[in-house]
Amino acid sequence: MNHAYKEPLIVQEVAPRDGLQIEKQWVETGDKIALIDGLSACGFTRIEAGSFVSPKAIPALRDGDAVFNAIRREAGVIYVALVPNVKGAERALAARADELNLVMSASQTHNRANMRMSCESSLAGFGDVVRLVEGAASKVSLNATVATAFGCPFEGRIDEDRVVSIVRSYREMGIAGITLADTTGMANPRQVARLVTRVLADVPAADLTLHFHNTRGLGLANVLAAYDAGARRFDAALGGLGGCPFAPGASGNICTEDLVNMCEEMGIPTGIDLQKLIALSRTLPALVGHEVSGQVAKAGRNCDLHPVPEYVRAI
Repeated sequence: MNHAYKEPLIVQEVAPRDGLQIEKQWVETGDKIALIDGLSACGFTRIEAGSFVSPKAIPALRDGDAVFNAIRREAGVIYVALVPNVKGAERALAARADELNLVMSASQTHNRANMRMSCESSLAGFGDVVRLVEGAASKVSLNATVATAFGCPFEGRIDEDRVVSIVRSYREMGIAGITLADTTGMANPRQVARLVTRVLADVPAADLTLHFHNTRGLGLANVLAAYDAGARRFDAALGGLGGCPFAPGASGNICTEDLVNMCEEMGIPTGIDLQKLIALSRTLPALVGHEVSGQVAKAGRNCDLHPVPEYVRAI
């Protein structure tokens, strides 16, 4: 066995934000809170609990303030909020978010579709948020995401040099945490290994997160490629919920319970209670009003054996 597989893999659960943002059925505030509290009990150390964007843009998450103010905060869990600008950051700070996540696309076209501005304007806005956080009374960490880092549905392949340049710009601004996002599931394992290796030359593994979608069925393969290249932190969504509302064809995130199950089968520690996770995932169809894509919640774990049929016993 590869001894590197003994190193922990950290899962950041993003279903409460990235997972629910495109759901057509309104999920009640109390149900969002119960979902986050249930995730907190599963052993996660990082949960993206909501966002502070315009309710006109993402109406499904318009109750972010109420959610953050009512969740049961477990010791050792970092509750993350997505923020688009200073106004959103101010709301997130007032709601006691532990970490703010900023997003800019490597693709100019996707950034205009997603953020309604150029990449240059997004970076200028990031600087305003950095200054706000530096002057905040409480200590809050910052993370910045490079969306469409592995490909754009409008522009195609993204120059890796551009991605590395954006990462360096984030770090120079004082943003420690970096996420590379495969926003529409266009990455492949070789590409992932190459780009992760380059970025880890500038960013410590503890500060780097990979965000994969399973749009074309390569999500978990890309996780292993990134893990083998030295990455240790990954986003995932319970039940495989999610997708980008501003990227055609962007289906769900990699599924949390499928990822944790794979890690358990391979001996990679995650610190997450898979049985609790599966039980929570099985509540999702009633919550969102449709079946979800996760496989392990349907099939069970390998160790969940079945009774021997009577006709076999008779042989």
